[in-house]
Amino acid sequence: MRIMGLDFGERTIGVAVSDAMLLTAQGIKTIRRSKKELEELRTMLQEYEVDHIVLGYPKNMNGTLGPRAQATEEFAQILKEEFGLPVTLWDERLSTMGAQRSLLEADVSRAKRKQVIDKMAAVFILQGYLDYIRLKNGQNKE
Repeated sequence: MRIMGLDFGERTIGVAVSDAMLLTAQGIKTIRRSKKELEELRTMLQEYEVDHIVLGYPKNMNGTLGPRAQATEEFAQILKEEFGLPVTLWDERLSTMGAQRSLLEADVSRAKRKQVIDKMAAVFILQGYLDYIRLKNGQNKE
């Protein structure tokens, strides 16, 4: 089974999926927010045999929660009810900034960056979570 990472925005949802060994995150696509977003997510959840969702949780830099965090909590509840899968809220501070930096370092054009930034942010969110669970599990074995 795999884990899906989501970067939930006002207009789009970036989607990433882990490999089967839960080591790496790969960007899949960016979904336009619409009435069909849950259908698209359902198709990807089935296609990639996902059994857990990690949703980027937009905290302010000082750790407080704003209006986007509340919208994200509501979306997390919709995902749980719609798909019956566990949903983990994962601190996404700096994920978009990290994605921007990676794309700049790769010399990706501004137009192309705009097209893939949400998908890349989903990769950063999911990879952070994968690294955390790997570290946590490694520490539990000692």
